[in-house]
Amino acid sequence: MGFQLRVPFRPWNWLLLLVALKCSRASSDLNESTNSSAQHDLNVRFAAASFEPAETISVFSLDYDYVQIPYEVTLWILLASLAKIGFHLHPRLPGLVPESCLLIAVGALVGAIIFGTDHKSPPVMDSSIYFLYLLPPIVLEGGYFMPTRPFFENVGSILWWSGLGALISAFGVGLSLHLVCRVPAFGLGDVTLLQSLLFGSLVSAVDPVAVLAVLEEARVNEPLYMMIFGEALLNDGISVVLYNILIAFTKMHKFEDIEPVDILAGCARFVVVGVGGVFFGVVFGFISAFITRFTENISAIEPLIVFMFSYLSYLVAETLYLSGILAITACAVTMKKYVEENVSQKSYTTIKYFMKMLSSVSETLIFIFMGVSTVGKNHEWNWAFVCFTLAFCQIWRAISVFALFYVSNQFRTFPFSIKDQCIIFYSGVRGAGSFSLAFLLPLSLFPRKKMFVTATLVVIYFTVFIQGITIGPLVRYLDVRKTNKKESINEELHTRLMDHLKAGIEDVCGQWSHYQVRDKFKKFDHKYLRKILIRKNLPKSSIVSLYKKLEVKQAIEMAETGVLSSAGFSVPRPAQRIQETKRLSPEDVKSMRDILTHNMYQVRQRTLSYNKYNLKPQTSEKQAKEILIRRQNTLRASVRKGHSLPWGKPVRGGRTHYLATTLRRRPA
Repeated sequence: MGFQLRVPFRPWNWLLLLVALKCSRASSDLNESTNSSAQHDLNVRFAAASFEPAETISVFSLDYDYVQIPYEVTLWILLASLAKIGFHLHPRLPGLVPESCLLIAVGALVGAIIFGTDHKSPPVMDSSIYFLYLLPPIVLEGGYFMPTRPFFENVGSILWWSGLGALISAFGVGLSLHLVCRVPAFGLGDVTLLQSLLFGSLVSAVDPVAVLAVLEEARVNEPLYMMIFGEALLNDGISVVLYNILIAFTKMHKFEDIEPVDILAGCARFVVVGVGGVFFGVVFGFISAFITRFTENISAIEPLIVFMFSYLSYLVAETLYLSGILAITACAVTMKKYVEENVSQKSYTTIKYFMKMLSSVSETLIFIFMGVSTVGKNHEWNWAFVCFTLAFCQIWRAISVFALFYVSNQFRTFPFSIKDQCIIFYSGVRGAGSFSLAFLLPLSLFPRKKMFVTATLVVIYFTVFIQGITIGPLVRYLDVRKTNKKESINEELHTRLMDHLKAGIEDVCGQWSHYQVRDKFKKFDHKYLRKILIRKNLPKSSIVSLYKKLEVKQAIEMAETGVLSSAGFSVPRPAQRIQETKRLSPEDVKSMRDILTHNMYQVRQRTLSYNKYNLKPQTSEKQAKEILIRRQNTLRASVRKGHSLPWGKPVRGGRTHYLATTLRRRPA
């Protein structure tokens, strides 16, 4: 069978047929062009690949360039940590040699290896890294662990010495070096006055923290220790502010002359930068204390709040061209007073150790980079400049110490002796701050930057290795007045009583002194600040109830061991019934010891000793045992003399055998 379909012929059918044929031809042309272009591209790729080695999936590959910087920095820190472990294995070595000597020696060893292998060290030091990441942890740690009471007792002398001492030393060294540079024979004619002053400001930035461990081992008197500690805390901030102002003057002098109005503006800026930084630090400290009022149920973020607000105070101050160093110092001191009472014990421990770790890592990197920079070709040696710099640093340090303390001693009740002033002069050790400021000098403004860095390294090496190692024997040779930091509870209570007494006498006499200022601040603090910043539901101290429990517990223990049986006494029926029916459980004893550890015996440590690299071990358990032993000895002595028992009844001679028998037969 066949099937045929007849379509009638019409004109529009021809038109459709022509359009379809045209479209199919265009489509075939397009496909041919596309295939030819694709084939051409494919041929080009194969041709290019024929001249390159074939890439295959490798089982093992190495990409050291990708991880070079963090890898080498990690190795630096690990090497320094291992060196510290070996350094502290000898118990007396940290008290004789500053730890910075060890870090510089390790850095010099690493630098020798890098120089010998012709390897390029990682760029771990530039302006932003130093000022934004390495410097804040060092300053925060110093401010947070500052002993507040001794510091504020000597705050006038500390500010007088730290501020004016840094200015006198900076301008004295700078002007003296400028006079030396004017001598044609030395070949230093291209060093200008501003460059000399700037170099004087950075080389005068002392870092006596390196010798604090040695002075603590020697147990020097508290005012001397606090003067050196205060200088270490504030000198960096003052030197950095002066450094930045002189940098601005140097940039200005490159395009225009400096007028007297600019100098007055720079002096005013010096004051505004310092005061503004302290203001912002206190404000951020108050904000962090207020926020930690409400972190009772989320204590995990308490350390984060402390670190973030302290760092934020530094960044805000630097944003407004204020002193970030003084800001973070003031913030740390404020948080130490208020935040510590709000955070939990675990958060407080985390804050302490993490702060120590950050500071140690930052200083380790700076000192190791200093040692690495020592070995290399990037130095310019000029005998005249280096020797005169070292001599002028010592001369102007001595002038500032003896002149300023001669004035301050006129207003002090207990003046600093000549021996104390000699130790303050000798503790002027240069450290990480001086090297960092010299290394960060802009080469466009300072063509002799290599000479400045070389002279700074010579001063640092001399002061750290010579003065840092010999300051301990010098303290012993001069027989500097020592102090006894172990105060009893009685001495602490009498100290506070005398503070109130002196404040009252000053109020009656109309005399305005630091005792009156302290008393007024305490009243304002308890009336307003503590109500706003401190939690309301803080646990109260239960020393009285603890004392009663300890009395009963120790009497029972002494009776069980037979200590009281030889004295002969009888216990009234109610007391005996209490002893028989209410025996303290091990949980009660443990809770009493915990209360004793955290509430009763801490006042013996009025001024915690400061160590830059280590935290003091916890001695609360040892102190608690000492109190128990002393109390037990006191009870034994009172029983032998026939005194009354702790619950107030007199000792009687009858029924001794009955009590001893009853106590011995009592089931455990």
